[in-house]
Amino acid sequence: MDTVGRHLIMELWFCNNERLDDMTFIENVFVEAALKAGSEIREVSFHKFAPQGVSGVVIISESHLTIHSFPEHGYASIDIYTCGTEVNPIIAADFIVNHLQAKEVRKIELPRGKRETQESTVKTPI
Repeated sequence: MDTVGRHLIMELWFCNNERLDDMTFIENVFVEAALKAGSEIREVSFHKFAPQGVSGVVIISESHLTIHSFPEHGYASIDIYTCGTEVNPIIAADFIVNHLQAKEVRKIELPRGKRETQESTVKTPI
């Protein structure tokens, strides 16, 4: 079976702290990132924490984009999972990184839908 999806797991450090704490800004960035990547948006849900931080998800027909922000540390954890070949998660990722003004990024891409990858696999009986 060919890969049915691409899953990006990202850690962003030294981001703009004010942007990481602005729920409306983050929601707009994630919606725009999904659209720029070629996704079809289904639902959007974001939550502002007190005293700071934002968590949110953009559900797309092709899967999802999520964020958990920690403004006090200038840090955000981001997850972008897309299925199919029509959507490019790298476009969404780059858009988000630029708008959060991250100075350091760790990005891991995991192909989804392949049984054998270079990662170690533990097979358990059903």
